[in-house]
Amino acid sequence: MEHPYLFLVKLFELIGLGHFAHAYPQVIYTWFVMLLLILAGAAAGKSLSMVPTKMQNFFELIVSGIEDFMVSITGEEGRWLFPIVATVFIYILTCNLIGLVPGFFPPTASLNTTASCALVVVVFTHVIGIKYHGVKYIKHFMGPVWWMIPIILPIELIGHVARILSLSFRLFGNMMGHELVLGILFALAGAFFAPLPIMALGIFVALVQAFVFFLLSVMYFTGAMEHAH
Repeated sequence: MEHPYLFLVKLFELIGLGHFAHAYPQVIYTWFVMLLLILAGAAAGKSLSMVPTKMQNFFELIVSGIEDFMVSITGEEGRWLFPIVATVFIYILTCNLIGLVPGFFPPTASLNTTASCALVVVVFTHVIGIKYHGVKYIKHFMGPVWWMIPIILPIELIGHVARILSLSFRLFGNMMGHELVLGILFALAGAFFAPLPIMALGIFVALVQAFVFFLLSVMYFTGAMEHAH
């Protein structure tokens, strides 16, 4: 189901890139989200002062909330993971919310976007494991006793691949489903404001899905830091 009207796609049509825009709207809106976050971060950093402004208070609340919650799970040892964890949460939340603006497409409603985020998280999980345990990290995949390796190893490998599928399809399915419902309601009863309740619910869905992705990422990172049992 094609989105009825996408503002940035129309803009790309005007500069002769309509074919690319129609084929990859998620890429265009990902660029837009990246630009939006870069500008917001630059604005927040520029206005830093001992007497915080409203924008500084807003960003400090978000940053400190994410950091405190993450450290409560990982412990102080995991504080260095904050940049990637916060980036994942803020990026996915912004991508989700941008779809509630008429004429905009949420990049997370594309499997390409959600799969790329999931790959980054899962690959970085193993980077953490190797950083903390070196070669001994392989014990996470071997089970408690040697004779169970033929059974445990395939299960662990399948489980780690399933993490990618779980993270990507959960986020993609919820956001794409929300987009489809909104598109149908706009087509059938847009003039009667029928989509408004679904759009309001979409704010909650966007927040929950970003939080679930963030929480699972933190749990995967924490598991990689722990010693194998």
